[in-house]
Amino acid sequence: MGNLIVLWLQGAGQLLLVGLLVGAGLPLVFALGIRALAWAEGGAAEKSRAEPRPVGRLLAWLCFGVVVLGVLLGLAIIVASGFGLELVFRGGVPVFVKED
Repeated sequence: MGNLIVLWLQGAGQLLLVGLLVGAGLPLVFALGIRALAWAEGGAAEKSRAEPRPVGRLLAWLCFGVVVLGVLLGLAIIVASGFGLELVFRGGVPVFVKED
């Protein structure tokens, strides 16, 4: 019985972690991208009226790229399951394989 509770808690912890990463993580990264754009523009975009910072634009686009990749990965998983396929990663590369 104790082993069952430990397994249940591990599964619940993993579900919570994935939920936080996907559910709150992607909106957080998007918000950081928006903030980085304001930081990049400087001037009227910020209270401090600082000079523009080009590195902020790079950081913003990196954040937006992570969000787009997360959305595309989620869509790929949904579409793959609709076609009876499974999305697996082999050597870091996503591959569609037939479900067992």
